[in-house]
Amino acid sequence: MMRKHYQIVERKLVEKPSDQSPITIFASPDESERKYLVEDLKIDEHTLSSSLDPDELSRLEFEPEHVAMIFKRPKNYSGADQFFFKVSSAGAFLFKDRLIIVISEDVPLLDSAQMNRIHSLHDLILKLIARSIIHFREHLKVISMISDELQKEINTAMGNKQLINMFTLQKSLVYYVNSINSNGVLLEKLKNNAAKIGFTPEEIEVLDDILIENGQCYKQADIYSSILASLMDARASIVSNNLNVLMKTLNIITICIMVPTLVVSAFSMNVGIPLAKRAHAFEIIIGLAILSVISFMLFWRIRKW
Repeated sequence: MMRKHYQIVERKLVEKPSDQSPITIFASPDESERKYLVEDLKIDEHTLSSSLDPDELSRLEFEPEHVAMIFKRPKNYSGADQFFFKVSSAGAFLFKDRLIIVISEDVPLLDSAQMNRIHSLHDLILKLIARSIIHFREHLKVISMISDELQKEINTAMGNKQLINMFTLQKSLVYYVNSINSNGVLLEKLKNNAAKIGFTPEEIEVLDDILIENGQCYKQADIYSSILASLMDARASIVSNNLNVLMKTLNIITICIMVPTLVVSAFSMNVGIPLAKRAHAFEIIIGLAILSVISFMLFWRIRKW
């Protein structure tokens, strides 16, 4: 539970602990805060729940006293996530002179360098979505780097760990592709309803630029997802082939041990055998054992097994 208040001073966001501030962020609101949002601010309860649901799609809704927007943003990654990059939802509720932002976790949503030169509440909404796109692109770069490292490990690995990690990355990219595409639908709706929402011509130009950036981000995520999907089968085949090579090597070693063992065992049986009375019987038997190994290796090479 966390509530922060901001206002725009000289085109910069300044935190101001006052309920009368034009910008308020609710991070993981508790029951009392939800009650305030639903009963006092007349925010639809379903829409409020959607802003906290990571599986909810981006959308735009018009209410009597405000405009409700749900958009997707990537969650901050940590080592405990085990290569799974998660996605969260955020809600922006635009009133005539106030903006309410609802998120599921306490993150520095307005503290990034992109949150400078804020002209209006509409401009802040656009920057929030733009920051989300930049965040997606940063994560895509990290996913690409991790994928390259995993591919190098898979080339020599025979276990399932690297493949499972690769599958987890692929699953993350599927969520990213859907989320970025969902944000694109939201941006299109914002553009189509720009006059109704109250965007200025300058803000519409910014919206067009954000649409282009989101489209590029979507294509990048889609390409990464397609590449990983196509490589999964190939990488699984490499692991299987590595295992076959290992089994072949172990078979060679096993047979090489068994062949001289057979020769030595024949001369160690508790019956009368040739060479029993010869002084150099031991050296002759060892020589025959070595000769059997050499003969087997030559036979293996000739057959190209």
